[in-house]
Amino acid sequence: MLRLAQTILACAAVLAVSGCGDVWNDPYPAVDRGLNVLYSAFTDRPKHLDPVQSYSEDEATYNAQIYEPPLQYHYLRRPYELVPLLAESLPKPIYYDDQDREVSADAPGVAYGVYEIRIRSGVRYQPHPAFAQAASGGPRYQSLTADDLAGIRSLADFRETGTRELEAADFAYQIKRLAHPRLHSPIFGLMSEYIVGLKELAAALKDADKALADQGKPGVWLDLTRFALPGVEVVDAHTYRIKVKGRYPQFVYWLAMNFFAPVPMEVDRFYAQPGMAERNLVLDWYPVGTGPYMLTENNPNARMVLERNPNYHGERYPADGEAEDRSAGLLADSGRPLPFIDRVVFTREKEGIPYWNKFLQGYYDQSGISSDSFDRAVRVSVEGQTAVSPEMAQKGIQLETAVSTASRYFAFNWLDPVVGGPGGERAKKLRQAISIALDWEEFISIFANGRGITGQSPIPPGIFGFIEGEHGVNPVTHEWVGNAPRRRPIDAARRLLAEAGYPNGRDETTGQPLTLMLDTTERGPDDKSRLDWLRKQFAKLSIQLEIRGADYNRFQERVRKGAAQMFVWGWNADYPDPENFLFLFLTQQSRARLQGENAANYANPEYDQLYERMRLMDNGPERQAVIDRMVAILREDAPWSFGFHPKDYSLRHAWIGNAKPNQMARNTLKYMKVDPVLRAQRRREWNTVVLWPLGLMALLIAAGITPAAIALRRRERARALPSVTR
Repeated sequence: MLRLAQTILACAAVLAVSGCGDVWNDPYPAVDRGLNVLYSAFTDRPKHLDPVQSYSEDEATYNAQIYEPPLQYHYLRRPYELVPLLAESLPKPIYYDDQDREVSADAPGVAYGVYEIRIRSGVRYQPHPAFAQAASGGPRYQSLTADDLAGIRSLADFRETGTRELEAADFAYQIKRLAHPRLHSPIFGLMSEYIVGLKELAAALKDADKALADQGKPGVWLDLTRFALPGVEVVDAHTYRIKVKGRYPQFVYWLAMNFFAPVPMEVDRFYAQPGMAERNLVLDWYPVGTGPYMLTENNPNARMVLERNPNYHGERYPADGEAEDRSAGLLADSGRPLPFIDRVVFTREKEGIPYWNKFLQGYYDQSGISSDSFDRAVRVSVEGQTAVSPEMAQKGIQLETAVSTASRYFAFNWLDPVVGGPGGERAKKLRQAISIALDWEEFISIFANGRGITGQSPIPPGIFGFIEGEHGVNPVTHEWVGNAPRRRPIDAARRLLAEAGYPNGRDETTGQPLTLMLDTTERGPDDKSRLDWLRKQFAKLSIQLEIRGADYNRFQERVRKGAAQMFVWGWNADYPDPENFLFLFLTQQSRARLQGENAANYANPEYDQLYERMRLMDNGPERQAVIDRMVAILREDAPWSFGFHPKDYSLRHAWIGNAKPNQMARNTLKYMKVDPVLRAQRRREWNTVVLWPLGLMALLIAAGITPAAIALRRRERARALPSVTR
């Protein structure tokens, strides 16, 4: 017992003099400390990394760093602007009539436009076994046998890799892959209406695939180079052309998406070999690109790792941006070669609380803000200004905000006799009254933690056509007071309701209360507060609102058939052009009639005519004037209550630099940088275990048992002495 006490005393002495211990909870290997690594997290595992199939945000997190399309969005400029990436310049279409004669862009007989794209020379692919060369000069890993694949479980098991220069034919090959019968590209339907011959290529490939199956060779590689695609022409090693039907100025935006990034034929052939799919050796799992990073670890249930591509062509950091970017330090690295970070580690977090706690401990460099954490992270002033909380500010955590290129809206079905077009002037005044009563400012405050701005039109900030200030206010629902828009008082809505023939919410002819129906997918207990809020908005006009809930498929069916009287929906921009929002009101896009994207089934001949003019115009004062008229029509007709544009909030630690939210670009990791020294210092400060209380406790325990141990030792010696004398 005395020995125990001595041991405790020795440990206590060590602990007591130790002001603090080491960082014991670091989830990363010790060898990674101090390295130029960015640490992030993900919640949803990516499903597709093949650029022909991938379209979701969680997949773009990786693909956009690996693949490079011809164009990209400028990192700093706003409104969003296309700039060259792999292309040498922005392609401008040359138009032709049906006799192949060149015509002007505004000529009446345009049959097709040709986009000629000249790509940069000297760009090389990441190291990959598909490019490895045998001694004979041919592909090293072609025609692999079962014996060759014995022991191969991942791409790293191939001992040799190679590379080659990017060629125009690689872009042409990828465009053909849009029509591949086994790949199911989400944009094939749209692109087949524009790219000449793409629909016919799909039919030919389907027949060829069926013939292989009939020959007992299902899944055998289809060599797409053997199939013609008239709409894509390879001019030379660094030039190709895309032939697009009619006039489609927005096509250039698709050239900034990974659907049009290059995929080499030999990569496609490498992965198509027998035995590869069984080992998950497919492009959908191991992407191959020319971008700044390459995927070196793919474990979507636990961890994804991107590492610097040693063959990267060395793009430079932008030299210009918005006026405030220089003072914000976002131009300090102008002209420096990208990327700045060597490795990016993504760890899967299935629960929000561990994700948030690790961010606060400094183990994740960035984080979103959940509703549960919002009050702890952000303070909103009376004027509506947002800033980080004192707790976050003390840690040096910074807040980044950006309004999404998206709209969340309340739609009135134009086919409905009460709230739609058939109701004429009466229905229009009803829609206007409801649009005033729906207090989206209150909704944003209650349900979105203030993360959004009220919609004055369908066009969000950052998109050409959006107007700030007094001139951008919807005069039907708002008025300009002081320096801000203010929703019109509810009495204005009640006057409109009375003019519509529903004084005090009752039909002036029948005396019956007005009852309207809202279709929704919100049915659970968490949705009750939102639905109660909506009922309250209608109650302000003495209108009874009935909620008809359904599962998502049933809800979609009702909207698709035009059977929903009112509903809440949203739209996220595919590209930053006003056309991508204004087309949602076209008659020919009616969801119920033509299965288009006009879910409200709105129809207005003047609007349709203006749209056809607007979509073919370049950005400028003339186009803005047409957009202004279109927006004025929508405000007056009110097929939507314009709802709000969500606002994204994110937090980052002080050691992260060059961070600026960009709602259109996904390839932004190459611009960011990290200060690993500062990060290591802060992690020690925030996670060091304080040991002196343990030392003090050990001293107290030792002090308590030492006298008893000494007394026991004396008694033992006293009993032992007589036996010694005998």
